[in-house]
Amino acid sequence: MNARADILMITHRSAGYVHLTLPRLLDTLGPDDRVWLWQNGNDEATLAALRPYTEDPRVHRFHHSLENVKLREPTTWLWRESDARYLSKVDDDCMVTPGWLDTFVSAHEANPTFGVVCSWRHPPQDFRPELARKKIRSFAGGHQLMVNLWVQGSGYLMKRQVVEQLGHLGPDESFTGYCIRAAREGWVNGYHYPFVPEAHLDDPRSPHSLIRTDADLLDRMPLSAKANGVTTVADWVAQLEQSALVLQTASLDPRDYQGWRRRLANARRRLQSLTGRPARW
Repeated sequence: MNARADILMITHRSAGYVHLTLPRLLDTLGPDDRVWLWQNGNDEATLAALRPYTEDPRVHRFHHSLENVKLREPTTWLWRESDARYLSKVDDDCMVTPGWLDTFVSAHEANPTFGVVCSWRHPPQDFRPELARKKIRSFAGGHQLMVNLWVQGSGYLMKRQVVEQLGHLGPDESFTGYCIRAAREGWVNGYHYPFVPEAHLDDPRSPHSLIRTDADLLDRMPLSAKANGVTTVADWVAQLEQSALVLQTASLDPRDYQGWRRRLANARRRLQSLTGRPARW
C-alpha cells in the first residue's frame, strides 16, 4: 500500500536546529507517512545530529550528498522516487504544528482542485486582516484558504497529481514558479485558514533563532536573504515582513506573472522595498 505523505527534509549546517525540527516533524507523522532525509555537505555536527534518526523506522530514505547541491536535486529525488499520494518538504529550520498533515489531507480530500496547501510561517504581527480578508475563501468540508498562486517551500502538502500533470521543476524554475504554473492549470493553492503555524527558526524574531547579530546572519545566510542581497539583521527582518505583505496582497491573476505584467510586478516590489509603502497589485 502506498504511503499517504512523503516529506523531504534537506539539511545543511543545521545542527543548531535539527535537534528541534526533525523530532517535531517525526512526531507529527501518521502511520502511513514517511520522512526522506537529504544531507548536503560534510558538516560533522549536522551529521552527528542526524545519525540517531537514520535508522528510525519513520525515516524511509537517507541520502548524503558530499556537495551542497541546494534544493532542486533533492526535491526532484523525492518527486521522482516517491509513490505517496501527497508530497511535502519541511525545511531544517522550521517546526511544524502537530496535526498539520491530518488537516491538510482532509482539505485536499474534500477539494479535488486543491494543488498545494500550506502552513503559515510568519508571526502574528505580520498578519494584516484588512488586506488578507479579500483572499480568504471558503471551500468544501468547512475548509478555508487564504488563496495565493504560490506558497512557501516548507510546510506544504501537494497532491501527487500536480507532479503527474506538470512534471518536475524546470532547470531554472523555483518552487514559486512551479506553484504559479500549477495555478495556470487550474489548481488552487494557498494557506489553510485559520493559519496552521510553522515556526521559522531563522527568523530573528523567533526565540529559537540563531540569527541575533549581523555576524550571525553572514555566517548562516538564508538562501532568500542571499538572493536579495541582505547583509544585516534589520534588512532580513524587513524582507520577512515584506514577504508576508506580498502574500496577503498579491494578485490572483496568473497573467500578472508573465511577460510585461511580471516585469511590472517586480518593479512595484522594488519600489515598495525602497519606499516602505504597500504595493498595489
